[in-house]
Amino acid sequence: MSSRIRTVSTIGIMGFGAFGRLMARHLQPHFALRVCDPTSAPATDTSGKGLQPATPAEVASCDLVILAVPVPAIPEAIAALRPHLKAGAIVLDVGSVKIGPARAMEAALPDDVEIIGTHPLFGPQSARNGLAGLKIALCPIRGRSTPRIAAFLRHVLKLKVIVTTADAHDREVAMVQGLTHLIAKILVRMEPLPRTMTTASFDLLMQATEMVRYDAPNVFMAIERANPHAKAVRDRFFALAEEMRLFLEHGHGEAAQKTPALPHKVAEVVQA
Repeated sequence: MSSRIRTVSTIGIMGFGAFGRLMARHLQPHFALRVCDPTSAPATDTSGKGLQPATPAEVASCDLVILAVPVPAIPEAIAALRPHLKAGAIVLDVGSVKIGPARAMEAALPDDVEIIGTHPLFGPQSARNGLAGLKIALCPIRGRSTPRIAAFLRHVLKLKVIVTTADAHDREVAMVQGLTHLIAKILVRMEPLPRTMTTASFDLLMQATEMVRYDAPNVFMAIERANPHAKAVRDRFFALAEEMRLFLEHGHGEAAQKTPALPHKVAEVVQA
């Protein structure tokens, strides 16, 4: 690999949706930003070190390039950037899944480019009061820049950094995000829901639902369809839900005979 870029002074961002704008707001005080998004072009901003609309070539010429596009759009973004990336540049994505994007970046980006998969475990809603204390996962793919990127995220942006692998990330997120978004989608379909006579636990459930309610549809699809571990989690969840339905419909007396595969906690209730 060519010599590394030792000081990152410019950051290019491909994509300026809700999350791209969130990143720009927190990175702008520290770096000169170049942003490309044909459908949502940013205006030039002279505050801080400045934010400028840019072409793919101008974004690719930066020291660090962030792919802030939906997961299915990553190959197209890579194709636009690839001819213009400089040796030693760092490319990272911010997708909700990591195995697919990691493979796409490793296969298509030049060998002299460093690659880090990242997943900020928050969104515009959960970051509305700032980034301090929120979590971000880093998955080193190629190169040695992960420690210094992690140091900036920890000490400057005050994020909690988790260094992991793409597979370990997707296994955990299949449950953490997969179940959260799945339950939220179902609850939204059940509206109108009570808003007055509620319990503290129900209010927390509603709060979690509101945090993901307005996520772009492609985020939900990436979490549920692009993560190779998500289907197993969904299948298990729906199987356990079906067992619980049968238990509730058949009652204490018949449940043990008609639903022998009841989860152990339900079985304890049956025997009580």
